Amino acid sequence: MSTPTRTTTRTPAQLAATVVAAVFLLVGVLGFVPGITTNYDQLSFAGHDSMAMLLGLFMVSVLHNIVHLLFGVAGLAAARTPRGAFRFLVVGGVVYLVLWVYGLVVDHASDANFVPVNNADNWLHLLLGVGMIGLGLLTARARATR
Repeated sequence: MSTPTRTTTRTPAQLAATVVAAVFLLVGVLGFVPGITTNYDQLSFAGHDSMAMLLGLFMVSVLHNIVHLLFGVAGLAAARTPRGAFRFLVVGGVVYLVLWVYGLVVDHASDANFVPVNNADNWLHLLLGVGMIGLGLLTARARATR
């Protein structure tokens, strides 16, 4: 008696969400690696006074790294279904656009900059927001035209 083989085909949205989530996990881990994160000795839990810089460009804190890790875990969980993957990409993209606006309006030297963000983070958040929404819409459209 042969065992039936079960094939699961992942949708383009699921694949995109999985890749995006994996990148968030990687970034979250790398934020805790001295050398990849410069000024690691100045890594604070949260706030604008954290002078640790991922790749020497992006301000990070322990909280910032944890958020990246949680976002990655949420993305992997959401990528289990086509609808979840789509929602992760689009809603996650909107979250990053909100972070972009936050970064534009917050005084980078104030306590309100608790994430923390700098100009490099702002540009990255804009690209992530537009990119994630675009991936979500394009992959949903690709599925609809099949």
